[in-house]
Amino acid sequence: MAQVNLDTHHEDMVHDAQFDYYGKYLATCSSDRLIKIFDVGGDNHVHLADLRGHEGPVWQVAWAHPKFGKILASASYDRKVIIWKETNNNQWSIIHQYSGHELSVNSISWAPHEFGLCLACASSDGTVSIHNFKDNVWEQPQKITVSQIGVNSISWAPASTPASLVNATQQSIPAPVKRIVTGACDNLIRIFKFSEDKWVLEKQLEEHKDWVRDVAWAPNIGLPTSKIASCSQDRTVVIWTQDEAGNWSGKPLPKFDDIVWRVNWSVIGHILAVSCGDNQVTLWKEGLDSEWKPVSQIENN
Repeated sequence: MAQVNLDTHHEDMVHDAQFDYYGKYLATCSSDRLIKIFDVGGDNHVHLADLRGHEGPVWQVAWAHPKFGKILASASYDRKVIIWKETNNNQWSIIHQYSGHELSVNSISWAPHEFGLCLACASSDGTVSIHNFKDNVWEQPQKITVSQIGVNSISWAPASTPASLVNATQQSIPAPVKRIVTGACDNLIRIFKFSEDKWVLEKQLEEHKDWVRDVAWAPNIGLPTSKIASCSQDRTVVIWTQDEAGNWSGKPLPKFDDIVWRVNWSVIGHILAVSCGDNQVTLWKEGLDSEWKPVSQIENN
């Protein structure tokens, strides 16, 4: 695939860029406090809209599943979470805004669409807020205390139950459970599950020696295991695997040359992209021997 450059005309550093579900629209966000929407579906990339509502750097944007319409969430240093919806052609409105966090909102993640329109937000105040849209209203957010210091990243578990493909002929496949994973400034990874109308800590994973910068729960295609990738200021990436008995084990990749900022899984969860502070992105794949090996490298000068 050929590399294509897009001049966003942001006036400051761009912190995030996310394609929508179909890869037709691109949202970008920046320290200039703006969110920009582009149509990148054709040969010509067209700037469609600027979204203004934040009063500080915008760290992250996230598209909701298209079954809910054209909806975008944003998280900012200004402590606000804003959810936007296109109401008319290229006209966007704020449909939900939350200012209840005490410090920067660093990461946002939409739940799998099977759970409805639901957004999780991680903040430097050490908490996570869960925002549910139900019966045509946004409910009062649920708050989870994660850490005494900041939470940098959050990711949802897929709705498909591990081993559902293997056990497809059985009648006893359990209903999916809401789960999230967080990465925090105390070097810890925590898994929470929703049980009896509240969020409870299910597991705490320890391996990193510095701030956990990102976590990503791998898509599950019905195989017996779950996987989570985590990356850290300590220049490591760990692949965590949960076996059929429910036990988690971590396998570190070889140490990287710089801070690792982001990890992202491919659509079916078999390739992991790792983004480092030296402007390099490497792609990793698990071999038949269960060892993870680099298969490609992208360098941006």
